[in-house]
Amino acid sequence: MDLATLIGLLLGFGALVLSVSLEGGHLSAFINVPAAVLVFGGTLGATLVCFPLAQVRQLPAIARHALLPPALDRARAINLMVGFAQKARREGILVLEEDVAHADNPLLQLGVQLAVDGTPQDVMREILETEVEAMAERHKQGEALFSTMGGFAPTLGIIGTVMGLVHMLGTLNDPQGMGPAIASAFLATLYGVALANLVLLPLAHKLRRRSDEEVVFSQMLVEGILAIQSGDGPRTVEAKMRAFLSPVQKASARVRER
Repeated sequence: MDLATLIGLLLGFGALVLSVSLEGGHLSAFINVPAAVLVFGGTLGATLVCFPLAQVRQLPAIARHALLPPALDRARAINLMVGFAQKARREGILVLEEDVAHADNPLLQLGVQLAVDGTPQDVMREILETEVEAMAERHKQGEALFSTMGGFAPTLGIIGTVMGLVHMLGTLNDPQGMGPAIASAFLATLYGVALANLVLLPLAHKLRRRSDEEVVFSQMLVEGILAIQSGDGPRTVEAKMRAFLSPVQKASARVRER
C-alpha cells in the first residue's frame, strides 16, 4: 500500500470535514443526492464518450495501481543482475534461462530469454525498448482517463448549480426558502470541484509519477541485460545500472558482488 496516496486522500477529505465542523455546520447540510447523481453520473457519461468502454471498465484496476504500486527496488535489481553476470561469466549465459523463469518481472524474463536465444544486441535493444515504450503508453492512457474525468467534474458541478438556480427561480412562491435552495444548488459545484481536486487529478499525477518510475526501472533492467549479453563483467554491469540511481540512492544502496 502506498501510504502517501492513502494519507493524502484521508487528509484532503478530513480537512474538508474539519473545516465544516469549525464553521459550526453539519455534514447533513452538505448531502444532496440529485447533485451527486448529476456530478458522478455526468462525469462518467462524458468520460465514456471520450474513451472506449473497455478502457473505462479498467478504472478500478487503474486506481488500485495508484494505491498498490509494484515493488521497484533498484538496489535489489542491481544485486540480482550482478549475480546473473557472475553466473553467466562462470557457466555461460545459457544457465540463466532456469534462473529467470522464477523472476516476477516480464521484461527481465523476455530480455534474458532473448539473450539465451542468441538474439543480436541491436535487435534485443529494439525489442526491449519497444516493450518499455508500449508500457509507458498504456500508463499514459490510464493517466489520461483520470485527467479527463478531473476536467469534466467541475463543469458538471457548475451545470448542476445552474440547474438548481433555474429551479429555484422558477418557484419563488416561498421567498423564505430561497436561501436553502441557493445553498443546495451550490452543492453540485462543491461536489464537482472536490471530486476533481481531491481525488481525480491527484490520482492522475500519481499515475504519471508511477509511470516515470517504472520506465526508469525498466531502462535500468534493459541496460543490465544488454551488458550481460555483451559479456561484461559484474562490476561493469553494476556500474551501468547504478547510473540510474539518484545520489541519495547511490549513497544508501549496498550493492556488492556475491
